[in-house]
Amino acid sequence: MNMAKLSIKGLIESALNLGRTLDSDYAPLQQFFVVMEHCLKHGLKTKKTFLGQNKSFWGALELVEKLTPEAGEITASVKDLPGLKTPLGRGRAWLRLALMQKKLSDYMKTIINRKDLLSEFYEPNALMMEEEGAVIAGLLVGLNVIDANLCMKGEDLDSQVGVIDFSMYLKDGGHSSKSAEGDGQITAILDQKNYVEELNRHLSASVNNLQAKVDALEKSNTKLTEELAVANNRIITLQEDVERVKEESSYQLESRKVNTHYQSDSAANGQALGETRKQLKEETLLRLDVEKELEVQIGMKQEMELSMKMLEKDICEKQDALVELRQQLEDLRVINQQLSHKSQSADAGSKQKSEAIARLEEKINQMTGTKPELSSREGQRDLALEANRLFKQEFGDKIESLQVEVEQLRKHSTSVEYWILRKSHNIINVILLIDFLQDESSMEISQPSICTMCEQDDSLMKTKKQCKNCNGIFCESCVSNKLPLPSSILPETVCTACFSQLLQQYAATPT
Repeated sequence: MNMAKLSIKGLIESALNLGRTLDSDYAPLQQFFVVMEHCLKHGLKTKKTFLGQNKSFWGALELVEKLTPEAGEITASVKDLPGLKTPLGRGRAWLRLALMQKKLSDYMKTIINRKDLLSEFYEPNALMMEEEGAVIAGLLVGLNVIDANLCMKGEDLDSQVGVIDFSMYLKDGGHSSKSAEGDGQITAILDQKNYVEELNRHLSASVNNLQAKVDALEKSNTKLTEELAVANNRIITLQEDVERVKEESSYQLESRKVNTHYQSDSAANGQALGETRKQLKEETLLRLDVEKELEVQIGMKQEMELSMKMLEKDICEKQDALVELRQQLEDLRVINQQLSHKSQSADAGSKQKSEAIARLEEKINQMTGTKPELSSREGQRDLALEANRLFKQEFGDKIESLQVEVEQLRKHSTSVEYWILRKSHNIINVILLIDFLQDESSMEISQPSICTMCEQDDSLMKTKKQCKNCNGIFCESCVSNKLPLPSSILPETVCTACFSQLLQQYAATPT
């Protein structure tokens, strides 16, 4: 049913896109006829003949002539078509002629409506006996827009093997990369996968049926071969009997001639001659019977040879169809595997998309939570900018004046350093002079050996330094900090007490 819908839809679309009259070599049209043939064969009753079982939908199509007089022309044309020898070929020719007349839908509706007549040819569960038959007849109405000019040969219609090419109806949905169509592509792939699996089961059942038929034909072929061998042996036996009867007849004739010469010798010879004549008559009748039986056996042998040839031809056709079905089954399995891989990749892609969506939603929630905090921070930033603006407005002039003073002080410090360097020589001379005078003085000054700040023993015996702020003498560890003094721009060495005091002064008066 699904294949019929796909084939009819594909044929209409391709024919409209093609825009010309269709011929016999058009692939979608050939597949449409193959599908229609399978639909008409579905559920056919089997008729037994001398050559075996036979299934043909030609008998059902002949009903159209009785129900619709217009179809008589098609039926007559089919019967007059040269080269047609099988009912299957006649049915195929009838379908093509009805399509060219654009009456196929009307004829199918006519026979489907008469299920009482179709019951002679179809089983109750056949497609033509169910509602699906009426649906197919309705779909065939769309074929009236198609123009077809088909060339039909009887030999081709009789010997054609009807195999459906399922690859024409399988679509590859993996060429699009748009995320909005991802779900639709996955659904289409899954539908195609289920459809291929159903076709796979259908083909497997068909292959099994054909294999069973081939096995039955092989058994019947073996049986016929055995019967033919028995018949040949019987013919040989009959031929030997005929030869023996001929020899006995010739012997009896010779005996009869001899007895005629000596008939006058004795009356006993006359009685023997009568018996000989009677036996000769019986042998002659027996010979005639044997010859008749021989002719019958020869006729049966010829018929069996003819039936064997036809069976061999039928077996070859079924084997070819079986090979094609197996090949197509392998192709469908490959397509099924490809669709399975695509389905798995699509599932993995959808899972990744779901995870990405979950992460995005989590980030959105986080951003929503941080929005009030950002608003508060923005308010604080505005307050800080306003405070900075007011600070610059208030202290801008002072900062510029201080920068100018710093430049002037830098220039002045350069000149002062030069002046200090020049005066340092004089100071050194003065210090040397003072040391000389102290050495000469008689007063001896005792120098302390303990630092007054840390009070460690002998702390001033090692290294001592002078605080530049209070001019006190302390150990090296107590005079290790540097700060700029009010009397000096450069950092000077100060003691720990002065360092703390100066830091407090600077903190109280930052300007």
